[in-house]
Amino acid sequence: MYIGVSTKMYMGYRHSMSWLEQVRSEVDARPALVAGRVVPFVIPSFPMLPDAVRILEGSSLRLGAQNCGWAEGPWTGEVSPSLLAELGVRLVEIGHAERRRHFAEDDAVVALKVRAAVDAGLIPLLCVGEEAVADPAVSASFVFRQISAAVRDDWTTAARLVIAYEPVWAIGAAEPAGAAYVSDVVAHLRGLLAEHGLAKLPIIYGGSAKPGLLPELRGVSGLFLGRFVHDAANFGAVLDEALGLPN
Repeated sequence: MYIGVSTKMYMGYRHSMSWLEQVRSEVDARPALVAGRVVPFVIPSFPMLPDAVRILEGSSLRLGAQNCGWAEGPWTGEVSPSLLAELGVRLVEIGHAERRRHFAEDDAVVALKVRAAVDAGLIPLLCVGEEAVADPAVSASFVFRQISAAVRDDWTTAARLVIAYEPVWAIGAAEPAGAAYVSDVVAHLRGLLAEHGLAKLPIIYGGSAKPGLLPELRGVSGLFLGRFVHDAANFGAVLDEALGLPN
């Protein structure tokens, strides 16, 4: 089970460092996390990564990045997956709805980034989700097509992914998508993935996720949290919920 959070661009440098220290304290207070039942991760913005490595050293917290380029070379302003791996980053967020909408990242760009991340030894945290509420089976089919496009139908590569299911309409909303709806979408999606031997692929829910949601979900492999855990104590509360679930 994966429990993680991206800070997007909400925190400055000093705030980020203080918050990372607090999140580490929440994790270190839960020795059961060392056993690996729950994998906690944090994804601060790029300038924080080197110091985040220092703060998280010796912790079970994994460090992620919010984006990556698709190659080394003459790509001004981009950050290569190989550089992220060298820094100590373990996973990288790819295909977030904000990147797709505001930076025109289409399926082809997402696929290039997934391939580059895998080649660099990173775990792609692939963000997928439908634009509007639909029948759960229809939503699952849309999400499945996004996954298929991201790996170019290479299901061996797909086995390396963690899927962040984030309905676009739930991102930044006052409340997350309904637990029954999310559970149904994930169940249908697992059925489609089962045809490629990937029924147990990690699928975590994001989209205004917060404490209290995880115990209500079925078939979900964790949560991708946002602004609700800018208070590090709420991150700890969700970890407790995850550790309290049956194996």
